[in-house]
Amino acid sequence: MLTLSRREAALLLAALPFGGAAAAQARFPDRPVNFIVPFAAGSATDQLARAIGHSITEQTRQQVLVENRAGASGMLAAQAAARAPADGHTVLITTNTTHAANVHLFRRLPYDPVRDFAPVTGLGRGGQVLVVRAEAPHRTVADLVARARQQPGKLTFGSGSSSSRVAGEMLAQLAGIEVLHVPYRSNPQALTDLIGAQIDFMITDTATGLPLVRAGQLRALGVSTSRRIPLLPEVPTIDEAGVRGYDMGFWFAAYVPAGTPHQVVARLNDLLHNAVRSATARAFFDTTGVEAWTTTPDELAKFQVAETQKWGRVIRAAGIEPE
Repeated sequence: MLTLSRREAALLLAALPFGGAAAAQARFPDRPVNFIVPFAAGSATDQLARAIGHSITEQTRQQVLVENRAGASGMLAAQAAARAPADGHTVLITTNTTHAANVHLFRRLPYDPVRDFAPVTGLGRGGQVLVVRAEAPHRTVADLVARARQQPGKLTFGSGSSSSRVAGEMLAQLAGIEVLHVPYRSNPQALTDLIGAQIDFMITDTATGLPLVRAGQLRALGVSTSRRIPLLPEVPTIDEAGVRGYDMGFWFAAYVPAGTPHQVVARLNDLLHNAVRSATARAFFDTTGVEAWTTTPDELAKFQVAETQKWGRVIRAAGIEPE
């Protein structure tokens, strides 16, 4: 009669499709989950992370902690997430900034967007809005462009993400104007300075820009996507407003450190898909103009490759030199 040692029995059980792997997946998470966000509290990424985190807690009865590590164009957060234990309890809730654009904006990164991470799922996609303060003299995109041409290099625009920065640089490139970029740790800080007349304009995500437009603190001149945004039906696209060929969006996605077990990635994929469909997430999507978007890990990996190539083309066309 064949007898097995405890170690051999454990290895055999783990190899069975509904054995150890399935049991480990069912147990995950067995303690609080940490969401690392590359931008400040109140940013679009932060809002989405908190909405889906609420759903993860409801599904698993485990607390989700949101850790905002703003600064350095998301590099601080990406580096921290890449160095975390590969057990699925640390999830980077991020955007194209860290995983498609930064590789073209900086000569050196403290992380590798591909090798250091395992993709989990896409979370959402959206557009941005070109805004000025409510009392600014610019009523249209054409007004803003005309003033920039009259005063080359005098107008300033802020950005707290690569999406926002590249959107502003792309406007300058396609409109043939010279403007000065002012970097911020996150978009909400830039918007505060815009309201306070410290900068002249900004192209920001709808999640942070729309509430200030509705409150009468900012004026929306144009939206960045090729189609108008349903929540701002009266605002033309920047392309419609005269800057031909303008089209710039952004996306959110979830990643874990490379080496995270496949069954844990699969479990997180299920949890996050459910979270994106939850009531709290729907409230975020319905009020911000962001579209819910989920993928398999493989689909996100392929999408990231294509997006990295696309952002490289856009950044080179805008004449942005790597820092």
